[in-house]
Amino acid sequence: MSILEDREEMRRSGYRVVDAIVERLSELGDDKAFQTAPRDVTEALLDGPPPEEGRDLDPLLETVVRDVMPLAARIDHPRFLAFVPASPSWASVLASFLISGYNVFQGTWLASAGPSQIELTVTDWFRDWLGYPKGAGGLFTSGGSAANLLAVVAAREAAGNPQRGVVYISDQAHGSVGRAARIAGVDPARIRVLATDDEFRMVPATLLEAVRRDREAGLEPFCVVANAGTTNTGAIDPLVELAEVAQAEGLWNHVDAAYGGFAVLDPKARPLLQGLELADSVTLDPHKWLMQPYETGCLMARDVTRLESAFRILPDYMQDTDLGSQQVNFCNRGLQLTRAFRALRVWLSVQRYGLAAHRQAIAAAIGIAARAADRIAGEDELELLAPPSLGVVCFRYRGPGAGPPIPSERLDELNRRIQDRIVQSGFAMIASTRLGDRFSLRFCVLNTRTTEDDVMQVLDRVLEIGRELQADGAGSDRLARDRGPALA
Repeated sequence: MSILEDREEMRRSGYRVVDAIVERLSELGDDKAFQTAPRDVTEALLDGPPPEEGRDLDPLLETVVRDVMPLAARIDHPRFLAFVPASPSWASVLASFLISGYNVFQGTWLASAGPSQIELTVTDWFRDWLGYPKGAGGLFTSGGSAANLLAVVAAREAAGNPQRGVVYISDQAHGSVGRAARIAGVDPARIRVLATDDEFRMVPATLLEAVRRDREAGLEPFCVVANAGTTNTGAIDPLVELAEVAQAEGLWNHVDAAYGGFAVLDPKARPLLQGLELADSVTLDPHKWLMQPYETGCLMARDVTRLESAFRILPDYMQDTDLGSQQVNFCNRGLQLTRAFRALRVWLSVQRYGLAAHRQAIAAAIGIAARAADRIAGEDELELLAPPSLGVVCFRYRGPGAGPPIPSERLDELNRRIQDRIVQSGFAMIASTRLGDRFSLRFCVLNTRTTEDDVMQVLDRVLEIGRELQADGAGSDRLARDRGPALA
C-alpha cells in the first residue's frame, strides 16, 4: 500500500474526521466530564505490534473515535472546572487543520513569508493589548512552560550569564518556572521561593530584602518572576511595585501571565493587571482565554532584540535565510528552528469573531466565578479559602455552622471524598489544591460553554454529598475505609 492517498479518499476520510469532531462538540454537554481507565484496560484495547501491511482507514478511525479519544478528560466540557480548562473556537480548529495539512516550516522568512507576517501581526496585537511600546515583540511557543524557559534564558544572557546567579519566584509560581531556572543552569539552591501574603501574592519588601541579602553574600541576583493569575488561586502579584524593585535592583522582570494575561481585554479586569506593560517579558497562553487549541503559547518581550541576542543562530547551511532585520526569522527569537504556524489559529479566530466576542467570553467567565464565590460566602456549610480572582474560586465544605467545628484532618478527608464522588460520577470534573495547610476544592471557570447554572449545579452536588456523608455518620475512619480512588 502506498503512503500517497487518492484524492477522493482524502476528501471522504477528511469529512469523516470533521463529522466526528462536530458530533462530539454538539453532544459534549450530555457526555461525562471525565473518563479514564487503568493501563491494563488501555493495553488490552490499544496495544500491539505495528502491522507490516496497511489496513483500511475506516475501522482505524472508528477505533480512535470509540476507544482512544473518550478515555480522556473532556477539557472543554461545560462542567469541567478543574485545572485550567480549554475552549478552542471552531475557527481555531479549522486553522489547526490547515496548519497540519499545509505543514508550513515557519522558522525563517525565506520559507514562510506569509505565515511569518501573520505571526508579526498577531504579536503586534498582543503588544498593543499589553501596553508595550514599539520595539516590543515576541513569538509563539508550545505553551507557557516553553515561554517561561525562554524568558529565564534571555534574562540570564542579558545579565552576562552570571555564575552565581539567583532567580526569585513566589511560593505560588507555576511549576514550570523553577524547572525553567534549573534547565537554564541556575543552581536549585539559588532559586529563591518567597513566601506570599494572605492573598497569595508576592510581597515587594520581601523580594527587596532577599535580593540585598544575596548581594551581601556575594551572589548575583538577575531575575524575578511575578504572577498575573496564579494557577492555584488566580492571584495577581503587585506588578507595579515589583517592577519598581526590579528596576532599582537591576533584575530582569518577567511576568508569568499564562493564565490571566488576556484578561486585559476585559475593561473591568484590565486595571487589576496594571504593571504588565512594565515587564521585560510576559508569558501568555492563547490556548487559555483566547480559546485556542493546546500548544498555542506565546512569549512577549518589551525589547525584542534581547530575545534575538539570546537565541540568534546563523550556521553556514542557513546563510541564504539572512534577509535583513525587516524579514524576521522567528527561529532567532527562541529555541525552535522547525516551528509550526501557530499564529494562524489566533488570527483566524479574531478575524472571524472579533475582539468584542472574546471580551464578552472573558468577562462572562469572571462573572460566573464571582457569583459562585458569592454563593459560597453565603452558605454556612461552605467556606471560601482565598479571595476569588479572575475565574478561580477556592473553597471547601465545612459542615453545618451549628455544633462543634470539624477537626482539620477530618475536613480534608471529607472534602477529598466529596471530590472523588463528583469526579467518579462523571457529572463534573473538579480539582483540589492545598492552600497553606488546608485542603481546598477549586473551580476554574474559563470555558465559553460553561454557564452559571453548570457551576451552581456542581455546588449543589458538593452540598448534597457533604450533607449525605455527615448524616451517614461518616467519621474519619469510615471515610478512609469507604473512599474511592484519590485524585488529590
